[in-house]
Amino acid sequence: MKRGEKRNPYAFLSGRNHDLDRLDIRFRWGDYGFRILRFHWTAFSPGKVVGFHKHAEFEFHFIPRGKGVVLMDDLTHPFHEGMFYLTGPDVEHRQEADDEEGMDELCLHIDIIKLGQPHSQRQQEADLSGERWEQGAEAEEADECVRRLRELPRVPTADAYGAMEGFMTAFMAWTNNEPGMYTTIKQAVIQILLRAVRAYGQHQAGASLPTRDMNAYRVQLATQFIAANFMGPITLEDVAEKIHISGRQLQRIFRDNGLGSFSDYVESVRLERVCESLLATEEPIERIALAKGFTSANYLYTVFRKRFGITPGMYRKNRRNEAK
Repeated sequence: MKRGEKRNPYAFLSGRNHDLDRLDIRFRWGDYGFRILRFHWTAFSPGKVVGFHKHAEFEFHFIPRGKGVVLMDDLTHPFHEGMFYLTGPDVEHRQEADDEEGMDELCLHIDIIKLGQPHSQRQQEADLSGERWEQGAEAEEADECVRRLRELPRVPTADAYGAMEGFMTAFMAWTNNEPGMYTTIKQAVIQILLRAVRAYGQHQAGASLPTRDMNAYRVQLATQFIAANFMGPITLEDVAEKIHISGRQLQRIFRDNGLGSFSDYVESVRLERVCESLLATEEPIERIALAKGFTSANYLYTVFRKRFGITPGMYRKNRRNEAK
């Protein structure tokens, strides 16, 4: 490197400029299909001119080194290191590198199409099948991002939020054959799009993240903890501490959600597991009682009779006779 010359962090791509162009990366984000057509680094010698041309897809031009000008809409816009601009779809433009300095450019050509099936229909199908892998908020973000990309002004701007870093992330994932390489490249491209929008001062509006019903969420956490730990001693305070609320608040939440008192719920869980063991095994009732969280067989007999009106032994016998 010559004295005073700035280090180009993308120089390591030299000779491998078009490695990512070999990949046919297609993915879905929200209601849109994305296909990466070109994803590469190129160097412009001083004074190099690329005559007027246009593309049907979106083309992002990031400048990690050097300077030049771009002509769009009959206007000439200077740019320099750390800036980027967007051309396309169908934006005629002409590029010129500086006569003395030249420049490098990171290019992303990406085709974005609206997919046919409305998100609401897809979400309904996902709900019915239980496959909620794509949340509504993500689809809203994709829609908002694409809409704003189409509205970006045709002028270069500073890469204030590091969209250019997406090139490095994608290339390193490919070069190192990282686990989850495809997902890493996909997310790198999405970040390029989002950060590009943000750089122009285009902030997300209208999209909102899904929120939880906190009481229902706490019930879910509490019941999951009870299901995993009912075999041993377990108290209201134990569970409340795990989900960072007071015992009194947890007790109220259980009652408000129709689960009865905390102790009633734990007892119900244990009795359900006892019934399963009575029918599925020949284990003695004394051993089942201790394995399912009851302090003794006598206590299990008392609780079981109170709940079902019969002893555990009679329950086992009656249910097996019914199954014959």
